[in-house]
Amino acid sequence: MQNTAHVESWYAATANQQLEFPPLLGEASADVCIIGGGYTGLSTAIHLRKAGYSVILLEANKVGWGASGRNGGHVGTGQRADQETLEKMVGLDHARALWDLGLEAVDTVCGLIDEYRIDCELKTGNLHVASKAREQSGFIAEAEHLQKVYNYGQIRYVDPTELAEMTSGQGFHGGVLDEGARHLHPLNYALGLARAASDLGTQLHEGSRVLSYTEGQQVTVKTDRGTVKSRYLVLGCNGYLEKLEPRTAGRIMPINNYMLATEPLPEETARRLIRDDTSMSDSLFVIDYWKLSADNRLLFGGGESYTRRFPADIGSFVRKYMLRIYPELANTRIDYGWGGTLAITLNRMPDVGRLSSSVFYAHGYSGHGVPTATFAGKLLAEVISGSAERFDIMARVPSKTFPGGTLLRFPGLVAGMLFYSLRDRLG
Repeated sequence: MQNTAHVESWYAATANQQLEFPPLLGEASADVCIIGGGYTGLSTAIHLRKAGYSVILLEANKVGWGASGRNGGHVGTGQRADQETLEKMVGLDHARALWDLGLEAVDTVCGLIDEYRIDCELKTGNLHVASKAREQSGFIAEAEHLQKVYNYGQIRYVDPTELAEMTSGQGFHGGVLDEGARHLHPLNYALGLARAASDLGTQLHEGSRVLSYTEGQQVTVKTDRGTVKSRYLVLGCNGYLEKLEPRTAGRIMPINNYMLATEPLPEETARRLIRDDTSMSDSLFVIDYWKLSADNRLLFGGGESYTRRFPADIGSFVRKYMLRIYPELANTRIDYGWGGTLAITLNRMPDVGRLSSSVFYAHGYSGHGVPTATFAGKLLAEVISGSAERFDIMARVPSKTFPGGTLLRFPGLVAGMLFYSLRDRLG
């Protein structure tokens, strides 16, 4: 059953345009069919249309309905896995190439916003803070490593004394300030991409859940009310892939993450919480992340769950995580609480690849989706256009199937997440 509206959230309440696209009815054809109307699919459509391909995009609900319209809005540099981890995983040269692609991903987001005049509260900087005292030396080493090995000059260590001047948040032991990072209003960004894709000539269809696809001389994609035939197929479903493609489903795990929005805060309070209006995140395994909106609400993400059910009162569920960091907000009203489903991988790197010469996919962004999914769309367009070199930099990153595949990944993941959540609480 399709949903005809975005979930209730501060993002939906402040959406700056209302887009409507018709469901797919009957038979249609295009060079490329894309499944999924989030950042992956929309960016792929934009870049393919600019390369001259005809494109049909199918979205089960509304464009930007999933994680692309509900996330924390952080646009981080690099990859979800840190560079030293990547160096051990794939070697220094490959890690350098991944770092460069990560920087280009941020530039791609900013470039699309500029090119298509997307109004989405784009702001600068991320402050990543250490939640445990023993992590302080690692934060110092990380900043130095990126400066020296990767020649990245927009990052620096922030000691606890300076950090106390930058935020009133409690329980931190220094941090790293990345002035190359960005943050934004994720739903307005997604809607801006959808408008751009449509204006470029993409045929977008909402309320068009894909039931199956088959490969032959062409790819045939079936929905409940229509069929698309295309030369190429792009799977951009992420946490909503479900059983559509069993060959890749076992390499990702859908999880739920939650956010709240406070009432608008006085300017003095807002500047005390985050002096320089950066986004912020901590180093816990079940990460907390937060930023200020344009109207000075604190948008705070915290807590996860691993079933299809969301908490009955999401605002109260997230509030306890917020008060652990900002006890001064104990009497602050919570105006919105919402959740969303994303997909993680075992190594926290995106799973990008090809299933045949006609079928391509990208998913499993593990909380780094705003830049990475946007950039994945650019790489998917490149490989379909015949240039696989940059696509293969991402595709060559090892991607493991969850133990037990889709059948047993859930209990295994829950056991692992509960262990790390306990470790977070016990320090």
